[in-house]
Amino acid sequence: MSKVEMMSAKDKKKGASVPRLRFPEFQNAGEWKEKQLGACLGYQQPTAYLVSNTNYNSSFVTPVLTAGKAFILGYTNERHGIFNEGLPVIIFDDFTTATQFVDFPFKAKSSAMKILEAKKGANIKFMYEVLQTISYCTETHERHWISKFAPMPIKIPQLREQQKVADCLSSLDQRINAETEKLDALKAHKNGLLKQLFPLEGETLPALRFPEFRDAGEWKKADFGNIAKFLSGGTPSKDVCDYWGGDIPWISASSMHNTKIEKSDCNITKLAVSNGARIAPKGTLLLLVRGSMLHKRILLGISEIDVSFNQDVKALVLNDDITELYLMYFLMASESKLLATVVQTGIGAGKLDTDDLNNFPIMMPSPIEQQRISNCLSSLDELIAAQTQKINLLKDHKKGLMQQLFPRIDEVRA
Repeated sequence: MSKVEMMSAKDKKKGASVPRLRFPEFQNAGEWKEKQLGACLGYQQPTAYLVSNTNYNSSFVTPVLTAGKAFILGYTNERHGIFNEGLPVIIFDDFTTATQFVDFPFKAKSSAMKILEAKKGANIKFMYEVLQTISYCTETHERHWISKFAPMPIKIPQLREQQKVADCLSSLDQRINAETEKLDALKAHKNGLLKQLFPLEGETLPALRFPEFRDAGEWKKADFGNIAKFLSGGTPSKDVCDYWGGDIPWISASSMHNTKIEKSDCNITKLAVSNGARIAPKGTLLLLVRGSMLHKRILLGISEIDVSFNQDVKALVLNDDITELYLMYFLMASESKLLATVVQTGIGAGKLDTDDLNNFPIMMPSPIEQQRISNCLSSLDELIAAQTQKINLLKDHKKGLMQQLFPRIDEVRA
């Protein structure tokens, strides 16, 4: 990454006209000029590039894009109406204002999108990063590019400095992408192991077994209800302020995105516990049994500290035949089968019925083999967590750099 220097005393007097960090060769290049976004970026409507058939297939060549988080919706085999000239471009969702930088041929899914192209004197990657610095709240359902964004004033340097900033941030993007590919590879490896370390439905042995257990015989089968007791949680009264704001995490679906559960958006007090709120001790396996996420995935995890939990979550008290860590990984491996038992509630949320859970078959080897499997997968989880943290630190580093490589937005709007 190129060297950058703090704003000089002379530049500080210019305020919003220059960023706080600037590359040495541009320290005396003068102030950044104010322009409207529309003077830097032209647009095309995506009408000519809309996909006709949404029967996507990963074996097809051309990606179909959205400007939102999903980005690549799928791949099409349509040969006409492919955007492939004037790349790279920015795609801009006219309603949500979400953006994506695109440097490959594509088709579009929605007409509610603008294809933004750099005008003379503007670098497209630089302009994409400028858009990322704009904090804009979409409060109404309307198109935003022409009426709101195109007239918006920004500060922009000469083209050579734009290129320098863009190259700097691109090198960081490449590092983030490389680390993300490593993370994806680790997750794929884990998913592959989950499929092989546990028996398939109807089988009594896994496809992959550690050498020391290959002559250990078949695994036992037991109904879920015979190895676990399901304890329900609840919600302390919201009318009693003294129940809330304590130091005991109160776990709901929004707190169950990691397999290690130790914090929540809401905490309760010891008074709430003394008045009936249930506590799951450290090491308890928690399972979400009701919520909209159950239409897509099974949420579960083990408490790293004592926690409380709401009525949509079950705490599992296990007998001596099985460990929490092993059961968690077994349920992960059985996710598709569990999802098939999810029913819809009257409000549209998914639900795992307790009777169905009680009858759900669990396959178990000896406690020693359970521990061996758990150790293997948990060590992989630790690698995944470390890799995730590395990526988050890189993203935070880029965010911090951008705050200094561009004039602050409140200064720009001033």
